[in-house]
Amino acid sequence: MTTSGEAIIIKTCVTIKNKKDMNEVTLEKMGQLRLFGMKESFRAILESKTTEQFTIDQLLASLVQAEWEEQENRRTDRLIKNAGFRYPASLEEIDYSYPRNLDKNQILRLVDCNYLERAENVLVTGATGLGKSYLISALGYQACLMGYKVLYRNTQKLFNALKVNKVDGSYIKEIKRIEKQDLLILDDFGLQPLDNISSLTLMEIIEDRFGKKSIIIGSQLPLEKWYDIITEKTVADAILDRILNSSHKIILKGDSLIRKKR
Repeated sequence: MTTSGEAIIIKTCVTIKNKKDMNEVTLEKMGQLRLFGMKESFRAILESKTTEQFTIDQLLASLVQAEWEEQENRRTDRLIKNAGFRYPASLEEIDYSYPRNLDKNQILRLVDCNYLERAENVLVTGATGLGKSYLISALGYQACLMGYKVLYRNTQKLFNALKVNKVDGSYIKEIKRIEKQDLLILDDFGLQPLDNISSLTLMEIIEDRFGKKSIIIGSQLPLEKWYDIITEKTVADAILDRILNSSHKIILKGDSLIRKKR
């Protein structure tokens, strides 16, 4: 015959088991719903045995916050992956101590990405080894962190690919994809002259974005030489008129940072 004390113990054990089973079911359903941030946060709270320290409102707020942060991180990772950066870069790791005419205040004014809301461009020029690609990549990464869609491309490779797109019939689709990006980054602009086809393609891209979306361009050539690399001169006038207006210009000067480090 079971005593009252034993009955209480048995009832408590059953309650604990039922609670554990319920929590396992809850965790499983969170996973099925792809609420991974919420699932891991709830699991951590259960393992730390601190559930009783939370009110229902606090527990719910904690789980929702964890899920929000997880989804934001996944979205940022997806934006960075889709951008196609050459390598990782961060504005926080830019070296301002090396003399290359890089104004820290000018860069800090770009951190909040308000220039994207104003559809302003950023033009970065300077000789090889001064960190142009890293700088424009860092600006692109910052835009991704702020939730903007970015596309990073080597200029010549982009136009070569677009020529292929014209042949296989996917050109319009690709141009529309470029148009949808909040920020287009063209690196190594001007390493080769743009023929008539590439000049017209660039004009189309610029026209689609003018006054609506931003472009960042990195080039070894000084701005006054850009006119010379666009074969069709009437197109060159139109392109440069749109690019140079409302642009932040970063003119890097000095000796190669790469050579100095070596």
